[in-house]
Amino acid sequence: MIASRLSSSVWHNARWLVIAPHPDDETLGAGALIAETARDRRLGGIVYLTDGTGSHPPDTRRLAVARRREAGHALRRLGGVGLAIYYLGWQDAHPHPTGSPAYLRDVLRLAAWARARRIDAIAVTDRDEHHCDHVAAYHLARAAISAARRPMALFSYHVWGDPPGEHVQRFRTSAVLPGRRRHALRAHRSQLSPLFGDGFRLDVTKQRMPATDTLSLRRALP
Repeated sequence: MIASRLSSSVWHNARWLVIAPHPDDETLGAGALIAETARDRRLGGIVYLTDGTGSHPPDTRRLAVARRREAGHALRRLGGVGLAIYYLGWQDAHPHPTGSPAYLRDVLRLAAWARARRIDAIAVTDRDEHHCDHVAAYHLARAAISAARRPMALFSYHVWGDPPGEHVQRFRTSAVLPGRRRHALRAHRSQLSPLFGDGFRLDVTKQRMPATDTLSLRRALP
């Protein structure tokens, strides 16, 4: 299925909330969406699910501080100056079990934030991605929409997988200059360099990001 232009759809005036499982997912999967909606003053905020400390053992406290700082730099480079940023602080790669008190607490927190920011659409990593935190972020977003008592649509973006098949409606964001997106990604130095020693390194092929994001409509407005 060919993706429709988001700017020509019924969502062209929507107010968005972007949920990223880890700092750097916002640039890799939703950088073009962030740039477009921040430019048009339609970005209600960014939520980071985890502290991102699973990438490099063992200095987790210092790494958590660094990854928050890197996320702020990346967002500013995408045009998100003065954004509301929320950190849920889940332990990287250890999502809260569905239905646990911590999980339900954050469902209600996210629902309250969405109401307060007058959010119309949430973009989050897809339920079919190959990382437990990406899947957990999707289900948390869906649960928060159900709890929010506000009509909101749910879209997925794709970091570690391809968009779903023909049965899912897709939308394409406006283009962001590739250099601007790469500049934002370079803010995440902990994921691109030996700054914190041995650990995760983002593959060079993932650093070649497209100019646009593809969003898959997972839950339409009721």
